[in-house]
Amino acid sequence: MGKKILLEHINVPGIKGLEVYRQNGGYASVEKALKTMAPDAVVEEVKKSGLRGRGGAGFPTGMKWSFLAKPEGVERYLVVNADESEPGTFKDRYLMERIPHILIEGMITSSFALGAKTSYIYIRGEYFYVSRILEAAIEEAYAAGLLGKNILGSNFSHDIFVQVGAGAYICGEETALLESLEGKRGNPRIKPPFPAIAGLYSCPTVVNNVETIASVPYIVMNGGDEYAKIGIGRSTGTKLISASGHINKPGVYEIEMGVPVEEFIYSEEYCGGILNGKKLKAVVAGGSSVPILPADLILKTEKGEPRLMSYESLSDGGFATGTMLGSGGFMVYDESTSIVKNLYTFARFYHHESCGQCSPCREGTGWMEKILHRIVEGHGKAGDVDMLWDIQRKIEGNTICPLGDAAAWPVASAIRHFRKEFEEYINHPERIRDKMPVV
Repeated sequence: MGKKILLEHINVPGIKGLEVYRQNGGYASVEKALKTMAPDAVVEEVKKSGLRGRGGAGFPTGMKWSFLAKPEGVERYLVVNADESEPGTFKDRYLMERIPHILIEGMITSSFALGAKTSYIYIRGEYFYVSRILEAAIEEAYAAGLLGKNILGSNFSHDIFVQVGAGAYICGEETALLESLEGKRGNPRIKPPFPAIAGLYSCPTVVNNVETIASVPYIVMNGGDEYAKIGIGRSTGTKLISASGHINKPGVYEIEMGVPVEEFIYSEEYCGGILNGKKLKAVVAGGSSVPILPADLILKTEKGEPRLMSYESLSDGGFATGTMLGSGGFMVYDESTSIVKNLYTFARFYHHESCGQCSPCREGTGWMEKILHRIVEGHGKAGDVDMLWDIQRKIEGNTICPLGDAAAWPVASAIRHFRKEFEEYINHPERIRDKMPVV
């Protein structure tokens, strides 16, 4: 069994409540940080840990914190991105549902390091019931003197608020999230300035994912160097993976970075192999926005080396033969899956969720959906695949936020690796209509 940091106590009866959580070492990082460490020392430990953002981008967390501007007399904020709207990803929900205090503890300790008196949890509208779990845990923390004025007798005071969004995918982008948190339409901002300089209410702000912040207590208690010993290379620590699709054991798994992809899919410790003994066809490794890879390239790199569950190994070969770890939304497809229908589902989603601010994304996502719908319905034309390729190429890199890229990459990779399947739909619709289901 691999090392467990976030899920070590997840099945302890009553762990959702403060009393049981503290009996299992909860809030020790708050006591240690507030009583024995300076804020900069906490930031330094996070830097040494090599912890990277667990929301998708994988940017070094300590470095992001060090960018935070600290003008005299100006408020600073920590905002936790609990929007988790990437299709295929549900690990933050699991964490907040089952052990909410690990997030709150991480927020207090992180806010102390950042000098933030106030922090927010921005949670997606579909997670409304989870917001009630968080609010109940926050109330417990206030009652225990772990939030509010002069926490644990220190000079540090802190308040946490939960804000429920309205279910917009675009609000997973940090600047659109900040706009929504301010009560505006969730449109991404043009950068620079970055949130670390002018974020929430134009004040210096750090935006981090739930899993990222929940990892901070372990780092503070055990040291950044100890955390860095877990994992492989620059992919340090553990990672929560949302595993779904045609596998025997779907669910949320905490892995040490560097586990071979083949082991993750086939071992009984994790996914338990492909459902009904079928063959593996393809995998989307990090949520719907990352490139899909066929079985041969997800299990081994182009060089023939085993593919590992790490940022570097999954991206080996670039987008030609690699993909991204992303948010860890690991979707497995067996031989019965229609890649074309699956892509059409993704395209519909991205067209619906585009904020419409950028023309390439607003228009391009709509055209990709229309063309894919035509192909799936058996009315595809000879030049449709090339047209899809051309449209995605004109979207990628030409939008304010990464939603354009997120819409383009699945199209590019599906055509790159499964072009024959698209051509079969166009040239012989009578052979494949209703034959290949989508996940």
